[in-house]
Amino acid sequence: MSVKNALIIPLVALACSSDGSPAIEEGEWLPGGDTTNTLLFGSNAFTLPAANITAEHELAFFTGNSFFNNPWVTAPASTESRDGLGPLFNARSCSACHFKDGRGAPPVNANEDFEGLLLRISIDGVAANGGTIAEPVYGGQIQPFSIDGVPREARPTVTFAEVAGTYADGATYTLRHPTYELTELGYGPISPDVRISPRVAPGMVGLGLLEAIPEERLAELADPDDGDADGISGRINHVWDAEAEATVVGRFGWKAEQPTVRQQVAGAFLGDIGITSSIFPNQNCTESQTDCLEANLGGSPNIEDLLLGRVVTYSMLLAVPSRQDYASDDVLRGKELFGEAGCEACHTANHVTGTLASFPELENQSIWPYTDMLLHDMGDELSDNRRSFEAEGNEWRTPPLWGLRFYPVVNGHNLLMHDGRARGVAEAILWHGGEGKSSRDAFTDMDALDRQTLIRFVESL
Repeated sequence: MSVKNALIIPLVALACSSDGSPAIEEGEWLPGGDTTNTLLFGSNAFTLPAANITAEHELAFFTGNSFFNNPWVTAPASTESRDGLGPLFNARSCSACHFKDGRGAPPVNANEDFEGLLLRISIDGVAANGGTIAEPVYGGQIQPFSIDGVPREARPTVTFAEVAGTYADGATYTLRHPTYELTELGYGPISPDVRISPRVAPGMVGLGLLEAIPEERLAELADPDDGDADGISGRINHVWDAEAEATVVGRFGWKAEQPTVRQQVAGAFLGDIGITSSIFPNQNCTESQTDCLEANLGGSPNIEDLLLGRVVTYSMLLAVPSRQDYASDDVLRGKELFGEAGCEACHTANHVTGTLASFPELENQSIWPYTDMLLHDMGDELSDNRRSFEAEGNEWRTPPLWGLRFYPVVNGHNLLMHDGRARGVAEAILWHGGEGKSSRDAFTDMDALDRQTLIRFVESL
């Protein structure tokens, strides 16, 4: 049976109030438009399909859900459709990092294994397709786990140092500054010029809607030369589409380095679990990793196109939960402060999706993700010093904010930013530099009540 939206009619006035105070905007309580989940909240808030899912896609969605959540096993195995794990990997299943379709997190202490956080690596230079050049011995990302008979690549660790700061009103705060190390290297020395980029597994909801935002809309929002002199110069990342064999607009990943959900899913299967596909048919063992090259890899490719397509359907149609507390005075006041601080210059509230032939559910929807999908210079403190296609080290894609209020109950934490360094919304704002500095300064200049009110709005999304 399809899950359908209940009719929600807000008992509030729309448009601006007579005194100029902020008011509800039409449809913002349904951030995913007709796809929005209005039925299930709490710890399972991210698990429902689009409310308007077609019968054809519903079966594919739930099959994809199974392959997203269940672990892969070493080949050969009786479960041939799920064998081929590794030889090197970061996780045994997609859900190990995206638990209940939510966010990953960095380890709590230096003795804890990385799961939900990975380290991308590269060396200087540009590959033939415009992307990064993999580190010669360890490849494109560090994989801390391996199947029997194959040495793992390394043991990554992270430690945090507290950095003190002060608001304009004299209140103090601390931020966590992470330091990453690679120990127990399994294949000899790593290049002294290696670039390391930590990446937390992001939330899964609404991905198909983001893919359906027209390129023209992204071009309209982009201002690479800061033509309006507002200090914000969002840029589109142009990246390699492996199936089209062409350079196209990037949308997904922390640097917008993937063009489509389909390629993002196939890339995660290969890089994170060691599962090959028709898109990425070659294992990521380097020439130095002979045990990896000689391991039994199972079928070729490990996942057939039919099953890959069903995981893609699942990833495209996970529904964004509806907003519930959007009409209270403090949330509306926080929304006003969010705008006054300039946050919407990057966290653009509303878009209308275009046509997407394979997914009619996602077409012509008014959505409220609070992202412009563009790259922005976030300052030296957040730089990974690693270029990814056209994204420089300081540049990161604006992450969507929808569903943010559910991470604590779904995933048991509220750790934000690309590497999970920020313990909540306030610290995430305080880490903003570069193009985000003016918004950060506006936040630090607020009194305690206004700061908390702005946070209250963000935490209502």
